[in-house]
Amino acid sequence: MKSFSKVLKLALAVTIPVSASAATIPTPPPQVAPIPVSLLVDLGSGQVLEQKHPDTPFLPASVTKVMTAFVAFEEIGAGRLSLDRQFQERPETEKEWFAKGTNMYITTKDRPTTRDLLHGIMTASANDAAVVLGEGYAGSVAGWAAKMNDAARRLGMTRSHYNTPNGWMDEGNTYVTASDLVRLADAMITRYPDLYREFSGHKRWVWRDVNMRSHDPTVGVVPGADGIKTGYTREAGYNFLGTAERGGRRLVMVLAGSPLPKVRDDAAKALLEWGFAAWDTRHLFDQGQTVAQAKVQGGDARSLPLVANREVHATIPRGTQPGITLAVHYNGPIVAPVRKGEQVGELEIRVAGLAPGRVPLYAGRDVGTAGWLDRLLNGLINLFS
Repeated sequence: MKSFSKVLKLALAVTIPVSASAATIPTPPPQVAPIPVSLLVDLGSGQVLEQKHPDTPFLPASVTKVMTAFVAFEEIGAGRLSLDRQFQERPETEKEWFAKGTNMYITTKDRPTTRDLLHGIMTASANDAAVVLGEGYAGSVAGWAAKMNDAARRLGMTRSHYNTPNGWMDEGNTYVTASDLVRLADAMITRYPDLYREFSGHKRWVWRDVNMRSHDPTVGVVPGADGIKTGYTREAGYNFLGTAERGGRRLVMVLAGSPLPKVRDDAAKALLEWGFAAWDTRHLFDQGQTVAQAKVQGGDARSLPLVANREVHATIPRGTQPGITLAVHYNGPIVAPVRKGEQVGELEIRVAGLAPGRVPLYAGRDVGTAGWLDRLLNGLINLFS
């Protein structure tokens, strides 16, 4: 994710005309207390509703596989990887990974497709599937890990590093933070919604004669829950990257280091329900609606509409009417050319008494480089404005 540390605050910064009293922050459910790392974020406002050590690195275990799926989504989206492509496992991979942890039990005789492997990765958490996909596409585990780290860098996951495609124990070389995992989940859900729906949120999946089930504690239990991934090793404890959507609100949750699966599962269900029940929203912008106009330098247009790729709202404690202030941040003026869909700024949402949230803003249209006539007209406009 781009940095907007040197920014211009637009005159758009306004206060929503409601009571200016500070909000009273709801108390999180007690089930979360025993878990070392926790985070709950409303993606529609970017606001943090609950957090405990959100930027402390931890071992993700099989939650690592979410990045493997995301890299595959990127390759599919770019047209470089087909869902029907067949893979053949190397003999060395079969020897190392057959029946090692959760498994698809792939052999060198099998020809699983990308679709098969992604179901195995996301639903069954198959260790062999992640390795077969990574080696088969990138040529080696190291090559696939390089793609994972490149994606992490582009997403702004500054405190995370990947060394394996499946999260198997690697002496701590694979680590993440809760804040970084929320960035990853946000990108997966908003950029590749069709692929996300196809491969996330399934309780069971069958490949060949292998009948596998998801360990997700919320899907089918918490209304609106549709993923994403659990993880466990002795070193990592019980982890979960989860999400649910209700009425246009999308919450993303991270739990890490739980000592027991029941502790994690009870906390996951309680925290999501609390996020919907204890908090309300005030609608601000529809998905794709222009939030502001940014100045453009050297373009065939003098301004650029900034839009959000989601419905945007302020998240407020239920039953309150706190003051809400908005500000748009971007590094300006924006220099042409600009492609539609390129992230160019952020909307900051401040609710009185709460930490601010930020939602990414994107170019609402293409702006090309100015020709001589455009430059002449812009010069005349600037002269007389």
